[in-house]
Amino acid sequence: MTPNLLQRNRPTALPPSVGMGLKPQHYEALLDPDSPSGKPAWVEVHPQNYFGDGGPPHRWLTAISELYPLSFHSVGLSLGSADGLNGHDLDRLALLCERYQAASVSDHLSFSGNAHNRFADLLPVPYTQASLDHFAAEIDKVQGRLKRHILVENPSRYLAYQGDEMSEVEFIERLISKSGCGLLFDINNVEVSATNLGFSAQAYVDAIDPDWVGELHLAGHAVEHHDSGPLLIDDHGSHVTEATWRLYRRFIDRAGAKPTLIEWDTDIPDYAVLMAEVGKAQMVIDEACHALVR
Repeated sequence: MTPNLLQRNRPTALPPSVGMGLKPQHYEALLDPDSPSGKPAWVEVHPQNYFGDGGPPHRWLTAISELYPLSFHSVGLSLGSADGLNGHDLDRLALLCERYQAASVSDHLSFSGNAHNRFADLLPVPYTQASLDHFAAEIDKVQGRLKRHILVENPSRYLAYQGDEMSEVEFIERLISKSGCGLLFDINNVEVSATNLGFSAQAYVDAIDPDWVGELHLAGHAVEHHDSGPLLIDDHGSHVTEATWRLYRRFIDRAGAKPTLIEWDTDIPDYAVLMAEVGKAQMVIDEACHALVR
């Protein structure tokens, strides 16, 4: 198939069903037409893992992209950095988007250091008007460079700034209105932040307008037990918790079918384990859609 034909045949949006995070351990299973565990509807990658010009990663991703819609979930733009976003990552991301025609592109409501020192962490931004204006301006740069709207993911938080001027949901609402971006709604992050900071996860989920949401994430987390209470760590290294499943059902029952991703980035399990989580999420979507049409 020629590159132009391949580009025309790629979907332009994620299907409203369940995908999985792509890991090298599962390349072969995804390409096996007879895999007994089934297939996800789409796959998501961290584009930073494919910033090289060629080699085996691109051979695998090219083959997989011919069969599955792709979502690019960036972890390196650092949209909240006061000195500006990571221009190198943005340029490489633009090349990847052109090469693979990703159906969705996203990054995080966070910063990862300053212009000279970048970290592997997604650090929270203060919820102030000044922060909102800065973040929206950085999103405008990204959307102008990529010539598309992006999604921004709600964070997992372990602290809140004393000088916050608005809630996280209000910040997200204003950011979407100001920049035209959408929301990548991570349900696990709601459970993590609500437990760590002591707010209602249910009220947070209920405050999210489904029209904002272009994609959802489901993942597991680790728990540390301290004298002050549990501390949830967003490590994406285990099954989705029952609390997160309840929050997800609560949202999907109201919103209907949405593209949903099973994230599992550490302690990577067998393909069959991931596909069982994919199937569980798809059942939630199917049951909600059935209830809506009755």
